[in-house]
Amino acid sequence: MPSYTYKAVKSSGQPISGVLTAENYGVALRQLEEQSLFPVTVTEGVAASGLGIWRRRGIKTAHLTTFYSQLADLLRAGVPMLRSLDVLSRQGSQGGLSIILKELREAVAGGMSLGDAMAKHPHVFSPLQSSMVRAGEQGAFLEDVLHRIAIFSEKQDELRNKVLGAMIYPMILVFVGTIVVTFLMVIVVPKLGEHLRPENFNVMTHAVFGVSNLLEHHYVAIILALAVIVTVVPAWVKTKTGRRAFERFKLRAPIFGKILTMVAICRFCRILGTMLHNGVPILQALRIAKDSAGSDILAEVIEEAADSVKKGAALSTPLGECGLFPPTVVDMIAVAEESNNLETVLVQIADTNEARTARAIDLGVRVLEPILLVFMAGVVFCIAIALLLPILTMGAGV
Repeated sequence: MPSYTYKAVKSSGQPISGVLTAENYGVALRQLEEQSLFPVTVTEGVAASGLGIWRRRGIKTAHLTTFYSQLADLLRAGVPMLRSLDVLSRQGSQGGLSIILKELREAVAGGMSLGDAMAKHPHVFSPLQSSMVRAGEQGAFLEDVLHRIAIFSEKQDELRNKVLGAMIYPMILVFVGTIVVTFLMVIVVPKLGEHLRPENFNVMTHAVFGVSNLLEHHYVAIILALAVIVTVVPAWVKTKTGRRAFERFKLRAPIFGKILTMVAICRFCRILGTMLHNGVPILQALRIAKDSAGSDILAEVIEEAADSVKKGAALSTPLGECGLFPPTVVDMIAVAEESNNLETVLVQIADTNEARTARAIDLGVRVLEPILLVFMAGVVFCIAIALLLPILTMGAGV
C-alpha cells in the first residue's frame, strides 16, 4: 500500500505531521478523521524534509541498540506496539531516532507491520534487521528477535570500536611520519643541495634529490593525481567488477585478510543461529543471513549452500568446499547437524571465534606499530645517509 505524508491540526489546535499507509487518498483522509485530526496537506510518498538531515548524519548504533532492547522489554511486559513506539519516540535523548520512531508509529497505526515499516528506512534499519523483525512477527517471537538484535548490534559495535581504537596509534604514526619526511624532502634537502657537489653524489643521493625535485616542482601534478585516485577508485569499487575485486583483495590480504574473513563468518553464524533458535526455517534463514556477512563472495557461497540444502545435502558440505570457512568451523557445523543442535553450535562458534578475532586484532596492531616505526626510521635514515655521504666525501677531499 502507498504511504502518505500529512500535515494536520489536532482538536486542541496543535499542529502535527507524520506518515500513514492507506489504500488510496480517501482512506488516508478517513484515517486522519478517525484520529480527530484536521488535515492541512496530504501528499503521496514519504517527505524527506526531516529525514534528509538524519540520513546524512546517520543514527548512532548505541541508540538503535537501546531502541531494540527497550522495545523488547515493553512488548514482553504486555504494552501494545503502538503505545510502545509512542513511548520510545518521546525520548529526546535518542536524537534523530525519535523522528524515525514517530514515522514507524504512524505506519504501524496505518496497518503496516513493524518489519515493513522499518524497511522503508534502509538508511537507519539494515535489510537484515527488517527481515529478522518481519520473521519474528510472522512467527510470534518478536520480543526474542528484538532482544537478540540488540545483543548482536552491541557486539558488532564493540568489535568495530575495538578495531578503530586499535588503529588510532598506527594512523598517527603514519600521519606524523609523512609530515616529517615531506618536510625533509621539500625544505631541508633542497637547501643542503645548494652546498653539495654533484660529482660527490652516490646512487642513494641521486634518488633522494630526484624525489625532492619531484615534490618541489611538480606538487600540483601530484595533488591532481591523488585527487583523481581518490575520486576514481571509490567509484570503481562501487561497480560490480570493482566491488568483487576489492572483496577478493580484502579476504586475501596478509595478516588482516584472515581477520576480516573470520569477522564475516562470525556475523553469519550468529545471525543464522539466532534465526534458527527462533524457529525460522533453515532455507529462509539462509536467504536472510547471507546478506549479514558483509561480503559478496561469502554471500554467493551461502546462496550455493542454500541450494544444496534445498536438494537435501548437508550445510557443512558446500561451506567446506568453498575454502573460506576454517576446517574447525566446518567440522563443528557437521557434528551439530548430526546431533540436531545447529542453532546452539552456531552461536557458540560466533562467541568463540569473536574472542579469538579480538585477540588476533590486538596482536596484528601490536605487530604493525613496530613495523611502521622501523619503516619510518628507515626512510629518515636513508635520507640522512644520502646527505651525509657527499658531505663526508667533500671533507675527505679537502
